[in-house]
Amino acid sequence: MDLHYKPAGTQGAIVETDIPARLDRLPWGRFHTLVVVALGITWILDGLEVTLTGAISGALKASPVLHFTNTEVGFASSCYLAGAVLGAVFFGWLTDRLGRRKLFFITLAIYLTATAATAISWDIASFAFFRFMTGAGIGGEYTAINSTIQELTPARVRGFTDLVINGSFWIGAAMGAAGSIVLLDPSVMDPEYGWRLAFLIGALLAFIILFMRMWIPESPRWLMTHGQGERAQAVIAEIEDGFRARGHVLPAPQGRPVRLRERHHTPLREVAATLFGVHRQRALVGLSLMAAQAFFYNAIFLTYALVLTDFFGISVDAVGWYLLPFAAGNFLGPLLLGRLFDTIGRKPMIASTYALSGILLAVSGYLFMQGLLSAQMQTVAWMVIFFFASAAASAAYLTVSETFPLEIRALAIACFYALGTAIGGIAGPLLFGALIDTGSRTSIFAGYLLGSALMIAAALIEAWWGIAAERRSLETVARPLAFVE
Repeated sequence: MDLHYKPAGTQGAIVETDIPARLDRLPWGRFHTLVVVALGITWILDGLEVTLTGAISGALKASPVLHFTNTEVGFASSCYLAGAVLGAVFFGWLTDRLGRRKLFFITLAIYLTATAATAISWDIASFAFFRFMTGAGIGGEYTAINSTIQELTPARVRGFTDLVINGSFWIGAAMGAAGSIVLLDPSVMDPEYGWRLAFLIGALLAFIILFMRMWIPESPRWLMTHGQGERAQAVIAEIEDGFRARGHVLPAPQGRPVRLRERHHTPLREVAATLFGVHRQRALVGLSLMAAQAFFYNAIFLTYALVLTDFFGISVDAVGWYLLPFAAGNFLGPLLLGRLFDTIGRKPMIASTYALSGILLAVSGYLFMQGLLSAQMQTVAWMVIFFFASAAASAAYLTVSETFPLEIRALAIACFYALGTAIGGIAGPLLFGALIDTGSRTSIFAGYLLGSALMIAAALIEAWWGIAAERRSLETVARPLAFVE
């Protein structure tokens, strides 16, 4: 079906299109796999970055150049998160205005440059600045990539695909942990050079991915609402031709065509009115989920290496061995539970994974306070907790990217990622770094209880106000702002 235009004076043409239905009816194919690989690498890069920062914390403290304290390690981690917050907001706004494709090149280039620069840091100021810029690149990636993947993935598998892609963060975490085992081993190389080389690994991966993204098209959904209907038609036709060339017989699109009024951008006042007026209930859900998981993850994971070294006496070069099984549990959660978010449904699965994560954290935190856990037992406890927490956290990103209109999707992701991280993520590493410095297990347990309470509260909010978005077209979950009756 071609796009049909109707005159609309100065307000823009009205477009009648079945592009959303044509995207949703596609079988899973090589196109989707390549999109996932080329764009999903973002989460692997973030996992690599965050894990390296945690795993090398001991090396940063022992560095003859840096001499970081626990508080400075936490400060650097918070700078990374602060950069991600500001980068998400700024680049999210640009992504909705300029398009998905342009921004996922720009943000990856920023990440590449900044993470390479981290390798030549000479003091806390330079290290923190480069981490801030690295975070800005990753934050921008989240908005551009999440929106693109959501808009190209068929509705029936959107939940599973999104959870597994977000869960691939832990593939990067495993890479970071394994790399730290080698690079921080004094028998292999001087740890002062090892931690610097570690950051160059991320830059090399990003450089390769730049070329892999060359073939990915602009989102037809974005094009059809931004005055580029003919280009949108050409993109979807090319995608369909690729499926037919590989022997697929495409079924007829289901449902009625969508009627939209073309626009070139969405004013910020309309964005604010939509997020905090029309969809304020969804905004509360998204903010609760993002803030709770941000505190839960960033507070615990970014300081886990400090807990191992300071309370369990694990040597710096052995920390990676404990992070590897931890990362495995985190990846297996979304992988094994992901399909249930499309079958059982969003609300019951999100609420239950959040609640289980909070309860299990409180129990294991109590055992830690009582000194009943060894380093190995603590790691097993984290594996079980984060099996559920990883699926929960991935579902938070899924929620904020599928429950808001197309025209503001990237900025909505950015806003809730930014607000959630600012509320729950930036303070977390600073708080836990200070708690660990006290040397008190009771103080750390209090921090764990705070994380537990936030997760359980988010579970209750999701159970009450969450959206049943499973197997539904994005346009029916959140009607476009340009929709015309």
